[in-house]
Amino acid sequence: MSNSDLNTPLVVVGAGMAGFAAALQAAQDGHDVVLLEKLSETGGSSAMSGGCLAFAGTDLQRANGVEDSDALLFKDLREVGQFENDESLVRAYVDNQLDTYEWMKAAGVRFGPHIETSSGQSVPRVHNVDPADAVRALAASAKGTGRVRLLTDTRALRLVRDPQDGRIAGVTAQREGETFKVLGSRGVVLASGGFVQNAGLIHRYAPQYNEETAVFIGGAGNTGDGLKMAQLMGADCRDMIYIKGTYGKHPTDETNHHSLLAVYKGAIAVNQDGKRYVDESISYKLLGDACIRQPYGATFQIFDQPIFDSGDNQTRILDIERRHEEGLVIQADTLEELAAQIEMPASALIDTVQAYNGYVEAGRDPDFGREHLVHQHGRLVKIETAPFYAYPSTAAVYGTYCGLCVDAAMRVQDVYGETLPGLYAAGEVVGGLHGAAYMTGSALGKAAIFGRIAARTAVAV
Repeated sequence: MSNSDLNTPLVVVGAGMAGFAAALQAAQDGHDVVLLEKLSETGGSSAMSGGCLAFAGTDLQRANGVEDSDALLFKDLREVGQFENDESLVRAYVDNQLDTYEWMKAAGVRFGPHIETSSGQSVPRVHNVDPADAVRALAASAKGTGRVRLLTDTRALRLVRDPQDGRIAGVTAQREGETFKVLGSRGVVLASGGFVQNAGLIHRYAPQYNEETAVFIGGAGNTGDGLKMAQLMGADCRDMIYIKGTYGKHPTDETNHHSLLAVYKGAIAVNQDGKRYVDESISYKLLGDACIRQPYGATFQIFDQPIFDSGDNQTRILDIERRHEEGLVIQADTLEELAAQIEMPASALIDTVQAYNGYVEAGRDPDFGREHLVHQHGRLVKIETAPFYAYPSTAAVYGTYCGLCVDAAMRVQDVYGETLPGLYAAGEVVGGLHGAAYMTGSALGKAAIFGRIAARTAVAV
């Protein structure tokens, strides 16, 4: 390949779910695309994720007897974000989510038959996919259009601004040691992911999360390239203070990239002193913050056999059985024996569990106000049937969930709230949707939804 300058209608930076969604949508609308990926393989953090997408009103929900709606999804997204999220972005997500679900199926993405309830959800709306397969399906559909040119091992270095009108006209890129331009007549979509692999940026915005207190997991390419390129052009950012770790990652497990959320099935979270410290039903981002403040930055999820049995092996974050088979779940016949295994005061653990069971019986948790299993869903259950289990848990920063300011059409905004012509963004590089916390499935959901919106806006110019 000759690394001379390239010209195309649309340039997309980053070949994860957001990038392929943008490229496929633009191609379906009749436009050629050059898609740049700095690594040799595509997928990014999308392919490493738990494979959950948050949709409402789907055929899958109806098949499982779940009633959901745009209105309830909107309400939950705003509430879990503590109303710190951008209402217009939440509305854009909700208004386009059901169509995107059908669009993904038409593109070959296969959803599992079972759905679950997780962080921030009032009803079951976790739609499961194999994340790597889902990205591959979108990639295959994009390739099948004959309009998408994928360049791997090609790093976008800087945005190119048209000297005449100031519009973002493309990027400078580097491949095999040579630098060239990729110019897009319809502009550039940044789908380059977050910056979980950039320790300097993480420390700048979230100094409480460091290598001593948290685990960092994400695509190797997630170093903030797109964020910095846009900032150089004057782009504004939001939600940077809301970088949080997800609770439930085993501190020493290097096999699974995912958290386990037995708390959403009824487990309680206790610290090394055997004491509860949080309402376990809240967003696992907020649980991560609470965990990181405990001794050693790690705690335990405590549960019994019925809670173990209620796990879901089709949803990675609820697959208790798999973690048990891998030897990660600690088991004992009594709470006293369990406490001994995890080096915790037995009397404290027993008292904590007994007090919690009393709260469940009384229907009131005076300590932390827990009312449901997760968000507004599920009745609390006692922890009383042997054997008993403990799952060591810390907070893992899987993504940064903050980033560039965009409007509802995914046009990047500058520090004065004005549009940067020709520049669009989608996926993890975008801030504003999540706010203070996070609903399970809204990260992959916004990658697909916002990728499509960005492409449609760009090619309509």
